[in-house]
Amino acid sequence: MSQIEPARDAGTSPIGVGLVGYGFAGQTFHAPVLAAVPGLRLAAVASSQPDKVRRDWPQAAVVPDVHALVARQDVKLVVVATPNAQHHPAARAALLAGRHVVVDKPFTLDAAEARDLAAMAAHLRRVLSVYQNRRFDADFLTLREVLARGRVGRPVYFESHFDRYRPGVRERWREQDVPGAGLWVDLGSHLLDQAVQLFGRPDTLQLDTAKLRDGARVEDHFHALLRYESGAAAPLRVALHATALAAHPAPRYLLHGTLGSYVKHGVDPQEDALRAGGRPGGEDWGVDVREGELALPQDDGSMRVEAVPNLRGDYTRFYAAVRDAILGRGAAPVTADEAVDLMELLDLGRRSAREGRALAVR
Repeated sequence: MSQIEPARDAGTSPIGVGLVGYGFAGQTFHAPVLAAVPGLRLAAVASSQPDKVRRDWPQAAVVPDVHALVARQDVKLVVVATPNAQHHPAARAALLAGRHVVVDKPFTLDAAEARDLAAMAAHLRRVLSVYQNRRFDADFLTLREVLARGRVGRPVYFESHFDRYRPGVRERWREQDVPGAGLWVDLGSHLLDQAVQLFGRPDTLQLDTAKLRDGARVEDHFHALLRYESGAAAPLRVALHATALAAHPAPRYLLHGTLGSYVKHGVDPQEDALRAGGRPGGEDWGVDVREGELALPQDDGSMRVEAVPNLRGDYTRFYAAVRDAILGRGAAPVTADEAVDLMELLDLGRRSAREGRALAVR
């Protein structure tokens, strides 16, 4: 793969960022996070809601579309936060204009589109990454440390849940029968990426999806089983689960190992803080006060339960790593190859759900 070409003005001025889309994702997850990173500057936003953008970011220019955005000389990095069906064409336009690119998850509609963008970024020597912000959740960072320190011994079973209670079907594209909608590519992108980060690619993947809410037009429930039969993680079973009908959610993480178990309830607080209009920074940002627990069997047959304080979460670490990659100071936080691999697994899951069977991961 071609080496990334460092920015010419490295270290002398902030990197100008252009944001494509100012809906929920752009307004909540991208603009406030990237604007909190030293060395990045929100220069322009492509949006059909200029008043909304100017209210929140009066210093940023507002343009009508991605083509007007990439025509600006002050935009070096383009962040694509559009509906999923527009990810590939918007990212492609930005790469062709010589810009570095971050795409919200899911990366594209399918693996073929993902491979096209990855090849283009490699040829043009541009940074291309996907916004997997939940690699920087407080509880996920803590879980990685629990595993790295061998606190539960060899892991044999892992459950990861993202359960919500949203019984009403809303009139938004994510819940309509349109390309790129549905819970599997939405929350499944996070859960699957985290599982691969922890344990690597599985040997087989089996996915079950369903439309459980009254009036549901696209799947609002999924359960995926990843089997590890070879390699360093084997033997291991991983269950990934998400639903829109869980009034009493399951634990966020449940991990069983040969020496004990770890359980964590509740979710990282950064999303709720961003939804409420908060911006990263301050002593409390990313602090998850709901500790996990380790259950450790003792030699005398008793059980010792030990609280596990969470490491601090911080979504700005994603964009800080993107900045450093553009400046030639490290790799992207999610590489283009990783993005392609994940889209291949998401595609395989959809095929598994259609066929009703486990499929081998190649």
